[in-house]
Formats: sequence, structure tokens, C-alpha cells
Amino acid sequence: MNLKKYLIRALHRLQKGPGYTYKELLVWYCDNTNTHGPKRIIKEGPKKKMIWFFLTLLFASLVFWQWGILINTYLSYNVTSSLSIGFKTMKFPAVTVCNANPFKYSEVKHLLKDLDRLIEAALERILQPTAGNSSESSSPPLNLRLWNQIPLVLIDEHDKDNPIIVDIFESNWTARGEDQTSAGNGTAGGNETEKKKYKLAVKLCSHEGSDNCTYRNFTSAAQAVTEWYILQSTSILSKVPLQERIRMGYQAEDMILACLYGAEPCNYKNFTQIYHPDHGNCYIFNWGMDEEALNSSNPGAEFGLKLILDISQQDYIPYLSSAAGARLMLHQQKSFPFLKDQGIYAMAGTETSIGVLVDELERMGYPYSDCTNNGSDVPVQNLYSQYNTSYSIQACLRSCFQSHMTETCGCGHYMFPLPPGVHYCNNEEHPGWAYCYSSLRSSVRHRQICIDSCKETCNDTQYKMTISMADWPSEASEDWIFHILSYERDMSTNVTLDRNGIIKLNIYFQEYNYRTISESAATTIVWLLSSLGGQFGFWMGGSVLCLIEFGEIIIDALWITVIHAIGWCKGLKQKRAQARYPDAPPTVSELVEAHTNPGFQHEEAGALPGAQRLPPEPGTPPPNYDSLRMQPLDAPGADDGAE
Repeated sequence: MNLKKYLIRALHRLQKGPGYTYKELLVWYCDNTNTHGPKRIIKEGPKKKMIWFFLTLLFASLVFWQWGILINTYLSYNVTSSLSIGFKTMKFPAVTVCNANPFKYSEVKHLLKDLDRLIEAALERILQPTAGNSSESSSPPLNLRLWNQIPLVLIDEHDKDNPIIVDIFESNWTARGEDQTSAGNGTAGGNETEKKKYKLAVKLCSHEGSDNCTYRNFTSAAQAVTEWYILQSTSILSKVPLQERIRMGYQAEDMILACLYGAEPCNYKNFTQIYHPDHGNCYIFNWGMDEEALNSSNPGAEFGLKLILDISQQDYIPYLSSAAGARLMLHQQKSFPFLKDQGIYAMAGTETSIGVLVDELERMGYPYSDCTNNGSDVPVQNLYSQYNTSYSIQACLRSCFQSHMTETCGCGHYMFPLPPGVHYCNNEEHPGWAYCYSSLRSSVRHRQICIDSCKETCNDTQYKMTISMADWPSEASEDWIFHILSYERDMSTNVTLDRNGIIKLNIYFQEYNYRTISESAATTIVWLLSSLGGQFGFWMGGSVLCLIEFGEIIIDALWITVIHAIGWCKGLKQKRAQARYPDAPPTVSELVEAHTNPGFQHEEAGALPGAQRLPPEPGTPPPNYDSLRMQPLDAPGADDGAE
């Protein structure tokens, strides 16, 4: 069957007679649709027809505008936060305690001997810059090679356009110091102004003797000295094996003097030891790695954890740890403690009580937020997985920084775990590591890359702490308490402890009420459909059936378009055939006569008199044969030929 006829009949069966042109189809739709407005366009007079056409177009535009806003709101995937309060028996948090000082000075003094002598000489020149006040001549020679790798310099800013940079151990430092002293002999205001024109800075170069250097300025010489000492000691300690660093730190049996959880006694054996680069040996209670996490039976101080710690403040490294006390942190089981960011200090000679409240955070995942459940979809290798700990954004950020440092500097920083096959940085093997580290740490681009790569965890537990302190022990009881604690630790009748090294901690749940902050979708598919339908019904009185009617007319219009396209292609084919064979096609009678009578001759219209046309050879189609085949049998040419 002819394709065009088949499609027309099919369209007729589907439409039940709406018409075969766009105009007829549109009129039929306006007359039969349930949407308000189109009917009035075809039934009203000319003036009202224009009014109703304008109103229908206006309200249809409003509907599409509102739909765009609603769909955009839905695709923004906003969330709402809800707060709920519950009551249950809760797991006691993991408690990490460390000493603010990472190593015993008596154990690392031989490693830091040259460094200490350098900083002592530097401080002497800073504080007594005039000639004759220095004791360097009577002391052993300094290790200036260690100094030259990362020196401290003085920046003279009297001329801001051309500041003068002087190394502390240069020969002209004395003259600079005399100028500084003489400038300070004026008025008090002048003295203050002169001091502000001198700044102490740490000089960092890409390699020793290079002019490619940067200066880390500090407002106080104390800050500059501390930063310089940390950089130098990092280089020295990075070459020490891990087991040796653990041995040089504070041991659990020396640091944890007493332990009590609820009514059950405990000791240092109930703690898990880990090495933390910032604080040396740290000890974690209730980490949940080897045993089931402990539950708290009741809220209140009597049912929490009580600790007595000895921080041995007299054995602190003088230039590395300027704060004295214990560093502690509450965190989830099987998570790594990042004490530098989330820890708190407990002061020596005090009893610190910490009341804990629990907040549980539940975030929605993709597409509502870019959070992760376990870090498996984060494109950063978690270097803290060697501790078998769970994923956290702090671990991701530090792992990302360490990866960038190993790629940029060729070595890893001492404060972070190492990727496989990489070594820690030091001044001997990597002379420009401090310059590279400083540049990388101040780089906004690298920091933003890590922020964009790392994700928050979808579920998290936070511990809100209420801290209170009191002097401990009191003057009336310190004598017998120190005697007992000294005997229990050293089996000595002499008092070996004092107020400067003792800390008491009480950690407990304030109440069993816990808060859950959960996210839920602000817009759902139900909200979207109801909003779309509400806008459509309000502005045009439509419904879902009206949308189906609109979809129907679109399908019919596409069908008519296909029919027209087939007709156009067919007409184009006929025109090409006519252009190829310009003569009129022979009739059927002429074809029969040509094949039965070889001598038959026929004059063509418009041909010269006497012109003859020979019949075609057998098997050769006549001109316009294709067009002839496509004509129905009742065509005029066929009738004429039959006659």
C-alpha cells in the first residue's frame, strides 16, 4: 500500500476527522481542549478573539515562567535541617591524652646540642647586640653550617624602599646593634618608633647560597625564634627512626599515675599508644580497636573517667614547647585524633572537669550535598589508613597536602604520614625543603585544590564540652597526696612530684539527652508536581489531562509533517524525472502498437514534419516510465490510449 495513503488513513482513524492541515488541527484542538481560553479564541468575534488570544498567551507565558522557577528550585537540591532530642545509653567517647612536650629533653639533648647552642648565641646577640657584651669568644665554636641552611636575619626598614637585611652572625651585626642602641637612647616615643623599624625574620632559600629566597616576618622575636627552632628540629628528628622517637617520649607507666572508670579501676594498660608527630607518645582510652567500646551506665561525674597525669615539666625542651600541660581530645571510636586542631589543654596543678554533650550530624548525600560515607569516592589517598582509622576531612586535607609536598619538594613533611617510597625532608638531603614547604603552605591554589577534593563525612558525632577548673591539690592536702603518688610511681619515700607536673581530669556525660541534627530534602518530586499543577490550574484552569491533550496535538502535528515531507519528496522525484525525459510519455496504445508493428511511425507534438520516432528496443523502458507507473489507471492519458 502507498505509504502516504497508509499514514493518512492511520491519522484519520486516530483523530476521527480533525483535518489534515495545521490550521484544521489547531482549530480542532481549540474547540475540543479542556483548557480555558483556546475555545473563546475561535468562538468569539474579531475584537474579543484578539483579547482572548492576548490573555491566553499572557497566562501561558506566566505558567511557563513559574514552571521554570519551580524546576530550578527543585534542581538546586536544597535541604532543611531539623533538630531532635533523644535519650539512650551512649558509648563513652575515645579519650586521647598527650604531653604538650613531645620528647624528654634528657633523651634528645644530644641531638639538639648544636641547635641549642646556636639559638642561645643568637638570643644573646639579639638581646645584647653591642660589642663587649657577648660571651661567644669563651664558648666552643658554633655549627654555622646548620645555621646557614636556615638563618635568622634582621630586617632594617628605616628605608622602606631599600630595606637592609643583616644576618645575626654577620660581622656588621655589632655595628647595626650599636646603631639600634643609640637610637633607643632618645625619647620614649622615639625608642618605640625605632624598635618597630627592625624585624626579625626567618630566611628560606631554594638552596644554600641561592638568591631565590623568601622571608617569613614576625612581629615578635619570640615567634621568630620558635618558628626557626621548629624548622631546624624537624630536620633533625626526621632522621631518627620511629622506634627511637617513641623511646625518647613519655611512657604510659610514667605519665598515667591513676585511672578510674566509673567504679572500675584501670591503669596505663587500658590505653592504646600511638605516636603523634606534634606531641610524641599519645595514649587513647576506649579507642575500640581491639575491644568493644565501653558504655556509660549513668550521667554525672561519678560515672565518668578520672585520670591523674604527670607531665614532668622539668624535662621540657626549652625552645620547642613554650606551653606546659596535657593535650587531650574526645573523639569517636576508631578515628584518628587531630589534637592540634581539635584538642584542648589541661593546666598543671589543676583539676579539670569536662562535661560532655553529644551532637549527632546526619547529612544527605549526593545530589543534596557533596559528602561521603567512608571516603572511598574521594580522589585523595588517605595516608592515615595505616592506623586503621575511619575517614575524616582532617585526614584527607593532610594527606592531600603531603601528596602535593612529595610531588613538589621531592620529600614528605615530618608532621604527616608518608606515601610509600618517600622519605622525610631534612637539610642535608633536601637543602631547599623549608623554602618549598613554606611556599606550598602559603599557596592559595594548592589549598583550594585540597578543599575541593576532600569531602565531609555524611554522618558525624561531635562532643560539646563544658570545662571547669580548680587548683589541685589544695595546700592542706598536697603533702600527703604527693607522698602517696611519689611512692606509687617510684617506690620512694621521698616526694618526687610537685604541683608543676600534676594534672587531674574528670570526663563524664552531663546528661543522656543527645541531639540529632538531620537534613531532609526541602523540595521533593511530590512538591514539584503539586506546585506545577497548582500554577497550571490557577493561571489556565488546566490539569494533567490538558497536558495529555497538548501532547496529542504535538504528535498529530508531527504526523502531518511526516506526511507532507513524504509528499514533498515524491514531488521532487517526479520533477527530476520530468527534467530527465522532457517528452510526453507514450500512451498504452502507442506502446502496444510499437511492439506489434515495427514499422509504426508517430509524429510528436511540436516535431518537424516528416520526423519519425522509432519504437524502443525490447526490454528498454520508455521515457517517463516511472511517472507512468505511478499514475492511476483512470488518468486522462490512459483513457485516451484505451480509446
